[in-house]
Amino acid sequence: MSAVFETIRGIGVVPVVEIENPDDGVPLARALRAGGISTMEVTFRTAAAADAIRLVKAELPDFVVGAGTLVTPADVAQAVAAGAAYGVSPGFRADLSAAAAAVGLPFIPGVITPSEILAAVDAGHRHLKFFPAAHYGGIDTLRSLAAPFSRLSVSFMPTGGVRAATLADHLALPHVFAVGGTWIASRADVVGGRFGEIELAAREARTTLDAL
Repeated sequence: MSAVFETIRGIGVVPVVEIENPDDGVPLARALRAGGISTMEVTFRTAAAADAIRLVKAELPDFVVGAGTLVTPADVAQAVAAGAAYGVSPGFRADLSAAAAAVGLPFIPGVITPSEILAAVDAGHRHLKFFPAAHYGGIDTLRSLAAPFSRLSVSFMPTGGVRAATLADHLALPHVFAVGGTWIASRADVVGGRFGEIELAAREARTTLDAL
């Protein structure tokens, strides 16, 4: 098991962020870290993602920055070149899994169905993104998936529709290793430079996590 997965488990929540300006990456990471959350998933939904990751790694080498929305092997290569500590995909593809394994990138594929879970497990994965969680039954579905897959040591990172109000309920499930979400650092707050508000949201999440 990669140590980065245990680091993510210890943090408990992964802010999923969109960055339009690479220069916003470092102040965003500083705000999250000041609020007690030392990781973020920079999604490859914007052209600035790789440069933002590169700048964060240069300025804050201890901050655990991952690359998200990886959908092609080329994305995996770009994430590794930028210095991403881990990669996340919204779905499962065997070629993505193989590309990540080939370069040693800790990788969290996305799944939603039992068949996708089995395919991901067959490819060697045990840490899976459950996405989009809220649209596919959320906590109730995660509870239903627990028993059939318990002996395979599968754990999930539900993402998509998770909010501050449901953070604790998701993390109370024993087979959830972390929660991903956009509410801590919304695109609007990042673009608007509202890093103080982001720090406050991170602190609130950290308070919830510490109470569990």
